[in-house]
Amino acid sequence: MFEQHDAIVRLLRDNDPDTVTLLKNQLIDGGSDIIGNLRELAAVDDATVSAHAHDILAEIESRQAFDEFTLLCHLFPDDGNVEEACWLLARVFLPGVEAEHYLRKLDTWGRQLTRLTASAISTRERVAILTNYLANDLGFRGNSEHYYDLHNSLLPSLIDSKMGIPISLAVLYIAVARRAGIKVEGINLPGHFIVRHGDIFFDPFHRGKILMQSDCESILRKQKLTFQPSYLEPATSRMILIRVLANLLYIFQDNGDEPQRDRVSGWLKALERK
Repeated sequence: MFEQHDAIVRLLRDNDPDTVTLLKNQLIDGGSDIIGNLRELAAVDDATVSAHAHDILAEIESRQAFDEFTLLCHLFPDDGNVEEACWLLARVFLPGVEAEHYLRKLDTWGRQLTRLTASAISTRERVAILTNYLANDLGFRGNSEHYYDLHNSLLPSLIDSKMGIPISLAVLYIAVARRAGIKVEGINLPGHFIVRHGDIFFDPFHRGKILMQSDCESILRKQKLTFQPSYLEPATSRMILIRVLANLLYIFQDNGDEPQRDRVSGWLKALERK
């Protein structure tokens, strides 16, 4: 098809939207085989052609990421790499996102946290340093005002805005702590995901507030649930990913986006196969 480069450029400039849409769909169907040609089109000195080429590239990448993430959900083990899964999930909804840029930030924060905690002599002191660094120095916090915004669940958007929901902030805390050699575990508390380091439970959504069992019981009472010790057991990686997707499912059900709802529902069914 790209042997007709000039004809493609003319058609992308066409004033008939149906003609442009038909061509774009044909190019999208070309998939990864024409990525190089599309990047050439995206770089041409023509705003209209470049914009259409970027649209096509984004759709191809989103479809590829969707296929990869779907396969990941079917194969994801209990101890799978949640962070890796979240970067792939971001590519589905933010095609073209450059994960390397964000990974460098996480690595930098991990190195800084390593230096800050080098002299810590207790679990509580490490938690205090970790939460002060992420919540106060870097400014990560819960987005109460726009809780059900899709971007709260996506790592790149969370890193940019410094705002998220309990599960996404927990993933961030776990990722940065891991880079500093600190084991932080997710706790799948019904209604409000939290984390722990050692025997200290804390809440990334509320700027790392330390939680006692009584605080957890209070969270459960709001949902008319009775405390059970199992609620404070560490979540497996698969459970964490399920929680991430459950939040997305709620968002798409709430806003009536049936295609996205069905995609997320399919991922959840694959993860809940056991």
